[in-house]
Amino acid sequence: MFKKIFSKSLIHLILIGTSLLSIFPFIWLTSTSLKGLSEDIFAYPPTIIPTDFTWANYIDVWHKVDFVAYFMNSMIVAALTVLLNLVLSSLAAYPLARMQFKGKKVFFFSILATIMIPFQAIMLPVYIITLKLHLIDSVSNFAGYIGLVMPFAVSAFGIMLMRQAFLKVPREVEEAAIVDGCNVFEMFLKIVIPMVKPTLAVLAVFTFIGSWGEFLWPSIMLTKESMYTLPVGINNLQGMFSANWRFIAAGSIIATIPIIIFFLMMQRYFISGENDGAVKG
Repeated sequence: MFKKIFSKSLIHLILIGTSLLSIFPFIWLTSTSLKGLSEDIFAYPPTIIPTDFTWANYIDVWHKVDFVAYFMNSMIVAALTVLLNLVLSSLAAYPLARMQFKGKKVFFFSILATIMIPFQAIMLPVYIITLKLHLIDSVSNFAGYIGLVMPFAVSAFGIMLMRQAFLKVPREVEEAAIVDGCNVFEMFLKIVIPMVKPTLAVLAVFTFIGSWGEFLWPSIMLTKESMYTLPVGINNLQGMFSANWRFIAAGSIIATIPIIIFFLMMQRYFISGENDGAVKG
């Protein structure tokens, strides 16, 4: 009995310690964003609770840069990326889960193999293709959005996740739909998709977080400040205010708010859907 209690206590202590280490940078960032000019943000040991508490950093960073434009650009890019991932990943995964055709396993494992290729390795050819297709912001704002979204419009992770979710749908449901006169597309759209909503929510959350925080690709593609997304705009604060870390911290905290809101909106589906990828295919 004592060993069991000790074992559980040790596990909980390790988990609590790991959690504190994980969230400490966010706590420090929040603390920095709330410190006034009279307080040293690099003091050692660091002070978590500000002695010169102020909201001025949030107000100043919101008014001194075009934060609303950065926010809207990120929202448009993230929304398009999520929408395309949900549609394209589902359309690609359904045949891999339900249809029989020659070379299906080869196609699936080839898609999975692309997960091992980092984006940095293919970034140059993707940039050249995007440039030749004139999908940059200097052509038009619409082209700029398309250029930001297209390299991330579908992912091997999304296809794998949706395939595993489709495998869990009972075949009897599809057979009953066919008997009732549904064609393949109607069955997919009206029967199968509503049954995998939790997995769609999981994919939406991961895609939104990845798209919202993407910095490398937008920093290469964007030339007009009016097209900057939040990560690029916040990075621009470093030069604009001579590395005013209070403003940078405040901008970073503001940038995390949409992620938190989106996760809370999807939370009811997230828990039930996150295990779908663990089903043996």
